[in-house]
This record gives sequence, C-alpha cells and structure tokens, in this order.
Amino acid sequence: MPKKPERKIKHTLAASKNSSKEIPRRVAIENFRPEIDGGRFPVKRVIGEQVCVEADIFADGHDELECFLLYRKESDSIWTQVPMRPLGNDRWRAEFKVTDLGLYRYTVQARVNHFATWLRDLKKRLEAGQDARVELPVGAGLVAEAADRAAAVKADARPLVKLARDLKAGGDTSVLAERLAAPELGGLISRWGADSDFVRFERELEVWADRVKARFSAWYELFPRSCSPKPGRHGTFKDLIVRLPYIAEMGFDVLYLPPIHPIGGTHRKGKNNSLSAEPGEPGSPWAIGDKTGGHKAIHPELGTLADFRRLVSAAKESGLEIALDIALQCSPDHPWLREHPEWFRHRPDGSLRHAENPPKKYEDIYPLDFACRDWMPLWDEVKSVFQFWMAEGVRIFRVDNPHTKPFAFWEWLLRELRRGNPDLIFLAEAFTRPKVMNRLAKAGFSQSYNYFPWRNAKWELESYFTELTRTGVKEFLRPNLWPNTPDILTEYLQFGGRPAFMSRHVLAATLGASYGIYGPAFELCERKPRSPGHEEYLNSEKYELKRWDLSRADSIRDLITRVNQIRRENEALHNDASLRFFHVDNDQLICYGKQAGNNLIVTVVNLDPNYKQSGWVELPFREFGLAADKPYQMHDLLADKHYLWRGPRNYIELDPKVCPAHIFRLRRYVRTEQDFDYFL
Repeated sequence: MPKKPERKIKHTLAASKNSSKEIPRRVAIENFRPEIDGGRFPVKRVIGEQVCVEADIFADGHDELECFLLYRKESDSIWTQVPMRPLGNDRWRAEFKVTDLGLYRYTVQARVNHFATWLRDLKKRLEAGQDARVELPVGAGLVAEAADRAAAVKADARPLVKLARDLKAGGDTSVLAERLAAPELGGLISRWGADSDFVRFERELEVWADRVKARFSAWYELFPRSCSPKPGRHGTFKDLIVRLPYIAEMGFDVLYLPPIHPIGGTHRKGKNNSLSAEPGEPGSPWAIGDKTGGHKAIHPELGTLADFRRLVSAAKESGLEIALDIALQCSPDHPWLREHPEWFRHRPDGSLRHAENPPKKYEDIYPLDFACRDWMPLWDEVKSVFQFWMAEGVRIFRVDNPHTKPFAFWEWLLRELRRGNPDLIFLAEAFTRPKVMNRLAKAGFSQSYNYFPWRNAKWELESYFTELTRTGVKEFLRPNLWPNTPDILTEYLQFGGRPAFMSRHVLAATLGASYGIYGPAFELCERKPRSPGHEEYLNSEKYELKRWDLSRADSIRDLITRVNQIRRENEALHNDASLRFFHVDNDQLICYGKQAGNNLIVTVVNLDPNYKQSGWVELPFREFGLAADKPYQMHDLLADKHYLWRGPRNYIELDPKVCPAHIFRLRRYVRTEQDFDYFL
C-alpha cells in the first residue's frame, strides 16, 4: 500500500464504537506499545523526541488492511492521522514527534481496505491469464461509493466519478489495472473510505512531553551555609552567589540546594548525628520549621527572600537553574504543629509519633499523615508550598523520600502543579524497592534516584543499565545517577581513593544523560566514614558548617570540567536510549557506547581503582559501517589523543593512577571524490 502523508481529522471515539445493529467489526488490535499499565499512566518524552507506536493489527481472511496512528495535544480536538507501515507478522508501526510541552494523546485505528483487496486480486487474475472483466463492476462500485462521499470536494470527486464510469464501461483490463495502481489514486480512495468501517483501539494513551533538561542535565549539590569565606561563620545566599562561577565553570547546569528553611531547635541533632546539639550547632536542614516560619520561609542566617531572588537571577546569568529540596516533614517547632495537629500521626495516648525507620529514630522531625481525616486541606497546603517557590522562579524540585507518601497524592499533586506549568521538573529521591520506585516515576516524577551508587561490578552495571534502557522501564523512569550524596558514601569510594572518584564520575556522566554529585565533597574526594561499615560521612555536613579548601591539589575538578564539556559537545551523551555494552575480555574493564547520528561515543572504564588493567575490546564492526580494509580513528576526548584502530578487536590499557577511563569519539575513514582522506 502506498505511503500516505499525515492529515488532520475530526474524530470522536464514539464514531468507531459498534451499536447492536451494526455489522460486527472484523479487525483486531492487540499488543499495543508503548502502553503503561493499560494506559493508566503516560509515557515520557522530551521536546523533539519521537513516540514510536506499534500494534498487532489483523483481521480474519485475506483482506488488505489500512492502519493509522492518531495523535493530538490534550487541548486540541483535531487528530493528526499518520499511516502505519507493516513490519511483518501482522505488526504495524508509525511515529510522531512531540513538539510542545505538555500532554499528548494517541491511539490507532484500522479497517479493511476493500478497494486495495479488490485491486490485489485483480492483478493476480491478470497475471494468471484469466479473464477479469467480470470483476470490473465490483471495482466500479467501490470507487463510486468513494466518489459519493467526496461529492462536496469537487477536485477529489471528479476523477473518482470518471474512474467509476470507465470501470463500469469495461475495456482493456490490463490498461485499467495499470491506471488503478497509481499511488495517488489509492490515497484518494482511502481518504474517502467509510469512516464507520474503522475499528479504533479501545483506549486513548498519553505521553507527557518535558523540556530537554528533564532528560539531559548535570546537577551539583551543596549546602549554602558552608559557602562562607570565614571559618565558623554561617554562609549566606550572597556567599553562594560568589561561589556560582566555580560551579558553572565545571559545566553543571542545575544547582541543587538542601532545604533552605528555618531549622527547629527542639531535639536538634548535633555533630555526627548526636542526639543533642551543642550551643551554636546549626542542626539538620531537614528538620524544618521554627517560630519564624516553615516551608514558605527562609532560614534567617541564609538571608531574605529578596536575597534568594537575587540568587535565582545570578544563577540564571551563570547558566544554572536552582533546584530546591522539598522535604515534607516538620520539626517539633514548625507552625503546622500548633495550627494543624490533625495533620500528624498520634499514638493512642495522644502524643505525637516521631519519624521512624526502625530501629532508626529521627527525634528532630515529625512526619505528616497524608491519609489523615483532614487530608484534603493538608494536600492543598502542600500544593501551595510548591506554588510559593514556583512564584519565586523555581522550576526544578528534588523531593525528599517521596516513597513515604501516598502514590495517589503524588499523582494528584504533580498533575495539579503542571496545569499551566508544563516546564516543571521533579526529581524523586527514593532509594527504595524497585516497584515502589517505578510507581513514583509512573505517577509523574521526571527523574529518579536509583541503585547506581551500589552497582560496582561489571556484570552489575551491565545488567542494571540494560534493564533501565532496554525494557519497558525506559518509557517512564529516567535515571539521575549520583555516585555520592550527603547520606551515601559507598565502600567503593571509601577504599578506592581518588581513582575511584574519577572512575565513578566518568561512569555517572556517560552511562546517564542526567547525573549529579554532592560537592565539594566529591571533587575533593572526601571519603572518611563516621565508623567502619557505615556509609555516612565523618563530621557530616548535614549537622555542621564545613570549610572546604577548593584549591586542594587532589581535587578532580579538572576531570569533572572536561567530562562535562565532552557531554555538552557530543549529542550521543544527551540520551540513554542508545546505550549498549561491548565485550571486553577482562571483567575489570567495562566498555559501552552511545550514538546520535554520526556522533558515536565509546567509553572504556577501569573498575579497579588500585591496579592497571588491560584487555581486548570488541566493537560491532560492520554495524558501525566500518570498512574491513580501512583504519578508523578513536579520538580520546579526555586526553586529546588519537589512535588508529583496525578491525573489531583492539587492545586497551588503563592505569587508574593516571586516568581510569577513555572517552572515545569514533571517526570513520572517508575518501572524497577528489581522493582527499579524512575521518568523519
């Protein structure tokens, strides 16, 4: 069947449903993709990405089918119709591109194409030498029906009327068959087919289109209170503005701040998470609220709301967006406890229940009860917290522990906040069970924390990232890879030293299109745990002011800067969908690639932070379009060195004490008509 262009149609679902008096439909539509939980949740894309739609579509007998993808923006009443192409075995496919922020809808419909079936059979009869004149009136009737439906559009109706007349009159069937085979004629007859013959898939599916930063971003986390140039003095937003060039020059585009609100004094945590704070200790920023305010207030020592506005503006000038942490919990001093005690969990004796994750207790915070009797006012108040900071220019939020709040709450809240604000981005800090993490992503979180910090062995990394990028998870969960956080200092970093920080940074920044680091702890390779066997930092910044020496000789700032530059300059690293792993005959070396058009990046990382490792890398030679008798260039973008490789197997050696990784750009050998050789 000739390919037909997209066209606009005004259709309702009711138009394709059958009444009890209609002839039963013969077309079946099954195995629809992409479809999350039967259409319960939208798939995710960013502006400019394609949505590839497939379905099994078939009918009884041997008739020809015509199948169409329908899509529209949520606010539109007109569908765009795209012809689907057969893939074989009754599988059909078509694509559409999302070009605007917000929600799209899509579905498919199909019908038996009686004219295409008649024409196919006519050709077969003629090829067999049969007299097919008796079949011409059948075709004339089909064309005449199309002409009747096209009567209001004279330019379409005239050729159809003439063709129907010619078929009815008979004549040389071979000449008529050749005339009927014209692609434009098949498209014209299809255009005026009976819409009532269509069978539409039983559901409309949704896709949410984000801005590109939801897919490709580099986050930097720091505590503003530790930005003071004077030891022992609480840092301010003004101090942070001075720090912005340092962060921007490393190539980050999102600056994430832990909670910036007033910190409670009751049961305030002290140094190293001690149960009582000494005078002057600042407490944990996650213990939100005191007499000066709660989630809509700023810690007085950080500055004023006007100072925060200046920070947002200065960050924007530096190419950074501010992301705020929203932690939905309260210190014992939070105004909500006085004004709305019904929003909190109580024991049978009436006392409030602290936040707990047995055997852990968090004496400095109380959790909110999102399923309390007065839940709707609570939900509305939380919505107003986000809206308050949105009004101050914040469009990115990192949400603390979302897995401890109801899924229904997030589904409602994120949809509500995105009404009129489709540019919002939400990162779920949910180090929890896989199905819970997935459900939060389905509910609307743009990005998700994940298990990357604890995936260290080659087989673990390959298995986990294959799951994230090659299964249905890819349709709704976008990983944001963090090698460390204020809560996570893995054993690999503790014992691997500086080379471990370097290799984990390269892995995070190239395996994932979005990644983040908690700094300056990361670039300064901070690796002392509070105690053996624990992942919490010794003298954690969560409980005290820190003074960081950003000029330390062991800083990996230069590596981070170079890697972020490579990310920006190579479109292949802007996506996760193209990630694939390549064989290396050494389990301490991992090799993988990403591709966007002619931009092909191959990364090799030494997973052993202590010893030099070597091996033979095998690339899918012919799939890359490489000639067997020509070299190809591997440009190591980290070291700015060029290597000429030949064939599928080539030798690699990486010393972690020098640099534990190569980030290659593969350049193919090209010869022009003027015999000028170069690498593309």
